[in-house]
Amino acid sequence: MARRKLGRRGSAGGGSVRRRLSPARLSPARLSPRDVVHVGSGGLRSRPLRVALSALGIAIGIATMISVVGVSASSKEQLLRRLDELGTNMLVATPGESMFAGEKVKLSRNAVGRVSRIDGVEHAGATGSIETSLRRNEKIPEDDGVGINVQAASQGLLKVIRGEVGSGIWLNEASGRYPAVVLGHVSAQRLGIGKAGQQVWLGDRYFTVVGILDPLPLAPEIERSALVGWDVAEDLLGFDGHPTSVYERSTNDTVSDVRDLLPATIDPENPQDIEVTDPSAKLKARAATEGAFNSLLLGLGGIALLVGGVGVANTMIISVLERRYEIGLRRSLGAARGQIRVQFVTESLLLSGLGGAAGVVLGAAATAVFAHLDGLPWVVPLWSVAGGFGATLIIGTLAGLYPAVRAARLSPTLALHAA
Repeated sequence: MARRKLGRRGSAGGGSVRRRLSPARLSPARLSPRDVVHVGSGGLRSRPLRVALSALGIAIGIATMISVVGVSASSKEQLLRRLDELGTNMLVATPGESMFAGEKVKLSRNAVGRVSRIDGVEHAGATGSIETSLRRNEKIPEDDGVGINVQAASQGLLKVIRGEVGSGIWLNEASGRYPAVVLGHVSAQRLGIGKAGQQVWLGDRYFTVVGILDPLPLAPEIERSALVGWDVAEDLLGFDGHPTSVYERSTNDTVSDVRDLLPATIDPENPQDIEVTDPSAKLKARAATEGAFNSLLLGLGGIALLVGGVGVANTMIISVLERRYEIGLRRSLGAARGQIRVQFVTESLLLSGLGGAAGVVLGAAATAVFAHLDGLPWVVPLWSVAGGFGATLIIGTLAGLYPAVRAARLSPTLALHAA
């Protein structure tokens, strides 16, 4: 009885010891993050050419998306800088059609003086259309003109539109009384005149070109005009002295108030006949819609990214098939299925991340080249880089899930036997 009891106690004690030791012996060792990266990158290091070709698809997709967004952002940045330089506080008042007579109304001769007295207005100027033709010389038939508008201009106009004279000088007290003309940028190109000092046939006499303006984004109508002084226009060209456009520049805080006061100030009796426009509105709209037509290119970049993801998945499946012996050996040595899955998902992430990093560099470089050639500021939005690289990691994870699950399900004995 004693032996039987002792044996039972010994047996029970021994079984208890075995039960306490078994879980420790069967639990797999944990892999540190460094070990995970080392194991996951092993397949990439052994097949560099295949890795490069698989990563190329991801790189092309990311590069396309980043370059499209970067070029659009660079163009928008240039427009915004140009708007800051030109200002958004200029308004133009022009006559509309009379509601009762149905004819074009005329602005008062002292419209500029009236506008200048509005609180907040800093500068005011005007132009007046003149019904005459301008040609290179008198031998050119009048019907063969180049479509250049001739306008009288007040001396304060240049300051209002913030224009600059590229060659020569602007109209002043002296030149405004004599046959002198300032050509807009486009007008000078159409006439083939590159610098001041030459003469053009205006009306029935020669006028000396005293200045050529630089481009005026806020006043394209001035770019296509030939401008003469107010006095000489009345004396020699039959100008009636009524302005057809009044330009004003006010402080930024009073633009809205000035817009409301302009019609009644210029024509108190019929303010409804005065039209007020904001020349900067077109540039604002263009800046706001910049990149609206890039959705097609972004779609193509997304397709290229998906194709790259399919390439990564294909590469990972082939890698699993080729490395069955390695997988079986690791499983037989105690690696858990979860560790096998982590290994191949990590390998897929590294492969996609390599392609994503290369795509970011290529996209930024392509944007820099385009911006340099077109004279644009180089802008690559941070969100596009982060979003593009994040997309590669998501695609890498999805592309590696199935191969990783397939690798984890391989039986160690069958894998070693097949090898």
